[in-house]
Amino acid sequence: MYAVIDLSGKQQRVEKNEIIRIEKVSKNIGDEVEFDKIMMLQDENGEVKIGTPYLNDIKVTAKVLAQDRAKKIIVFKKKRRKSYTKTQGHRQYYTEIKIQDIISK
Repeated sequence: MYAVIDLSGKQQRVEKNEIIRIEKVSKNIGDEVEFDKIMMLQDENGEVKIGTPYLNDIKVTAKVLAQDRAKKIIVFKKKRRKSYTKTQGHRQYYTEIKIQDIISK
């Protein structure tokens, strides 16, 4: 059984007991998070349900495992023959969650 959920404009395929990283959610470590924007669900029988755009009777619950920052990404800009170079670094915040259950009513 898996579901496709909408996380701040991005689609994420999730299964039970899966650990994923998502964009930062304002929750503490150990808190429960509930996602209700479910776009698609495949149940144990292989039957697929597709929402228009969301399925109303399905929820995904997860537990927050960590709040951290990803590895640094280097942004380097250069214009040739103009003596212009610019280097910037960026570390994106993320939340690591474990999918507890996919609840369908």
